[in-house]
Amino acid sequence: MPAHDHSPLNSWEARAEEYSLYGFTDLPSVRDRGTVVLTHGEGPYVFDTNGKRYLDANSGLWNMVAGFDHKGLAEAAKAQYDRFPGYHAFFGRMSDQTVALSERLIEVSPFDSGKVFYTNSGSEANDTMVKMLWFMTQAEGRPQGRKILTRKNAYHGVTAVSASMTGKPYNSLFGLPMEGFIHLTCPHYWREGRADETEAEFSARLGAELEEVIAREGADTIAGFFAEPVMGAGGVIPPSAGYFQIVQQILRKHNIPLIADEVICGFGRTGNIWGCDTYQFVPDAIISSKVLTAGYFPMGAVILGPELSARLQATIDPVEEFPHGFTASGHPVGCAVALKAIDVVLNEGLADMVKIGAPRMEAGLREIAKHPNIGELRGIGYMWALEAVQDRATKTPFASDLSVSERIANTCTDHGLICRPLGQSVVLCPPFNLTNEQMDEMCDKLNSALNAVFRQVA
Repeated sequence: MPAHDHSPLNSWEARAEEYSLYGFTDLPSVRDRGTVVLTHGEGPYVFDTNGKRYLDANSGLWNMVAGFDHKGLAEAAKAQYDRFPGYHAFFGRMSDQTVALSERLIEVSPFDSGKVFYTNSGSEANDTMVKMLWFMTQAEGRPQGRKILTRKNAYHGVTAVSASMTGKPYNSLFGLPMEGFIHLTCPHYWREGRADETEAEFSARLGAELEEVIAREGADTIAGFFAEPVMGAGGVIPPSAGYFQIVQQILRKHNIPLIADEVICGFGRTGNIWGCDTYQFVPDAIISSKVLTAGYFPMGAVILGPELSARLQATIDPVEEFPHGFTASGHPVGCAVALKAIDVVLNEGLADMVKIGAPRMEAGLREIAKHPNIGELRGIGYMWALEAVQDRATKTPFASDLSVSERIANTCTDHGLICRPLGQSVVLCPPFNLTNEQMDEMCDKLNSALNAVFRQVA
């Protein structure tokens, strides 16, 4: 048998492809174009090993809202590493930074009181919230109360539980969802609404569907309803008008908790601190991650409102513990970074920059959306999507084998712009501190890429 060749490969790209696995990556694009290996960032820009600069209109993965070289966030991490570099939140011990962050999160939440539990990601936070609900229903004498309601096209994570919540067809490749995860209609009026249906009538129909599902399944079998205020990885889909008011009223009538997955929307992305503020509803719990640390540390949080906090405490007391947690839950460095990130977003002007810049972003994208092969522009704040169509009048998509959104994203990369393909859409969710000039650069490069691709496929 010949010896394995361990000789060094001759490029960063070749080394990446030899030894690394890619998540959520179009592999034909990698085979054709190679891997982009990045070395550093400056403001909203990232640089590859060849020195090429890209404006990252995806904020990393929705999270790098302060850009890639914010000194205050880096210094907060360095100072905490020097002071107390790591600990857990088990056995009645936790760092002072963990205590301070929990106080701060309840303070800025929509809740008058509550409790916080930490994870390492949004996926783990959603998974943890489901376990909390199951823990409570089991203890309350409702072992059948395990069903979880979400929506088609929703994204809640990649653990086995959070992937079961995610209403995406690719999860069938893993034999998911698990039993008891029910996906309702996606609240996307442009795509899901009927020809003779107003937006208000569409929202009412989705409310009727929810009532029917609760009646069919039995309210006592449903542990909770999870919803992103704006669907992020589903393609930036804001809810139809009045949707959350209808849904919340139905859930309250049946005593079913409403959990807002604010992993993407939370801390400013929609123009308010929380997406639930933007759409004027108060959930029973909030799932936070991404902007929680502005991407400078992996962290997630389950933020429980007063009712769920009381229910969980009543469940914990007889068994004297909540038997769940992670080694890095409430990590002191992550908590220190999160405290600084919240301060940067809320007190140093980042959230205000979204409010100020959003009309300019929308106006620039509306000009681009006049192209006959753009069927819909949708979004709010600093999260938008342009959906490509073969025919605007009939909303007919391009043939899937044309890979139109991948072509657009790849052409944007050639032009020095990073954006994200999702289905037949291209998504833009830039850092909050974009200047006017950088906003215009983003729109100009996107427009050039769209025109180049549509000339090829339309």
